[in-house]
Amino acid sequence: MPVQPARRPEPEPVPPAVQATVRALVDLSPVLSELGARFAAAGFSAHLVGGSVRDALLAAGSPGSGAVGDLDVTTDARPEQTLELLRGWASSTWNTGIAFGTVGAEVRGERLEITTFRADRYDRESRNPEVAWGTSLVDDLARRDFTVNAMAVSLGPDRTVTDPFGGLGDLLARRLRTPGAAVDSFADDPLRMLRAVRFVAQLGLTPDDDVVTAMTEMSGQLARITPERVQHELSRTLLNPAPRAALELFVGTGLSDVVLPELSALRMEIDEHHQHKDVYAHSLTVLDQAIELEVADPGLPSPDLVLRLAALLHDIGKPATRRHEARGGVSFHHHEVVGAKLVRRRLTELRYSKDVVEAVSRLTFLHLRFHGYGRGEWTDSAVRRYVTDGGDLLPRLHKLVRSDCTTRNRRRAATLSATYDALEDRIKVLSEAEDLNRIRPDLDGNRIMELLGIGPGPEVGQAWRFLKDLRIERGPLEPDEAEVALLVWWAGRS
Repeated sequence: MPVQPARRPEPEPVPPAVQATVRALVDLSPVLSELGARFAAAGFSAHLVGGSVRDALLAAGSPGSGAVGDLDVTTDARPEQTLELLRGWASSTWNTGIAFGTVGAEVRGERLEITTFRADRYDRESRNPEVAWGTSLVDDLARRDFTVNAMAVSLGPDRTVTDPFGGLGDLLARRLRTPGAAVDSFADDPLRMLRAVRFVAQLGLTPDDDVVTAMTEMSGQLARITPERVQHELSRTLLNPAPRAALELFVGTGLSDVVLPELSALRMEIDEHHQHKDVYAHSLTVLDQAIELEVADPGLPSPDLVLRLAALLHDIGKPATRRHEARGGVSFHHHEVVGAKLVRRRLTELRYSKDVVEAVSRLTFLHLRFHGYGRGEWTDSAVRRYVTDGGDLLPRLHKLVRSDCTTRNRRRAATLSATYDALEDRIKVLSEAEDLNRIRPDLDGNRIMELLGIGPGPEVGQAWRFLKDLRIERGPLEPDEAEVALLVWWAGRS
């Protein structure tokens, strides 16, 4: 069945209290008032628009929620006229977006983006707009992605609020709609479907049925979007305080199938005897719990993209490793190894930085290591190995492992928590005695070369790694003990 455009309510007058709220936003910024005056004196109009208006209205309903973000302005002045009006007033301007009508400026530390009214049409193959200047504020607002971003407030003396598509009502109802038909909006720019996902997490909005239907039927269009833009929106979604509902929309509409199919694949069929838990629901719960631990730890930065990606993706090796055993059980042997490889491949394709890719992959690889600890059977050398392999990711590994416990069996959950407490206590004791965070061989490179009579080269590295493994296995050694062990190892090499 074809997607039907949503029925639009007639625009309602903006209540006086709302007018006053947004006027107060403008008056808080002398820069905006001065900008409006400069444009008005030259015969042009200027309007604060988009997210800054939306966020001001949200802040009005949530006292103490903080200042609004970037200041976006739209105007009927052409880009070259805007640049002329800014000359001598803005401390700096930039025109990297001038082909699309946008001029950037900084005035007394405030950054502005000023864009000429647009009346574009999109080339739906390349997604590039055929840039055309507009003359109508309402027509410009009609191009916006969602109604909550299609509100404007005049920077002229009247400070009139313009809301032609019912964005205020949608904001109050926590509803996500497009100014026109959702299919047209998403065909113009399929990234808007991912923006819808983000706004579920960021603003707590619920998409209308026509938005969800269009996202589902058009999810394949997301393949037209560059990986960099996809990654940016996905990361922004994950960095919100509660991204679970957004991720459920991401997977449920099929968007994940296109850009992160490993997440969708976690929705494995559960056998009638429930021999394994729902891995998809488990992964979302792990993410919820990891965020709770992250926020509760004042010693680490929050939000933490690496931890959140690892929590979401730590089990993506399970679908490829699931095996049905002879007696009806289910196993996922080495899913952490497979998962680490899948994480590295997918995050690289999404153009995440090398540091993020390696960190999330390593956490995925290590997340099962703790389960070999049993009731504390690990030797000190095994504890040293755990700390060394975790490296600077150890605080995140602690949170990931604790979050990975989603059992409803309270006794089992308490036992796992107490066992991990015991492991952390052992790590603390060993760290205080041996400085585990800085484990190094007991001999340096110069002494290795002197003792073995060799020069710089790969053999020095091999000897160094042997001594480091020895240090992890046996703890700190006296120099003469380390020297004897090195010579024995060297003599025994085939």
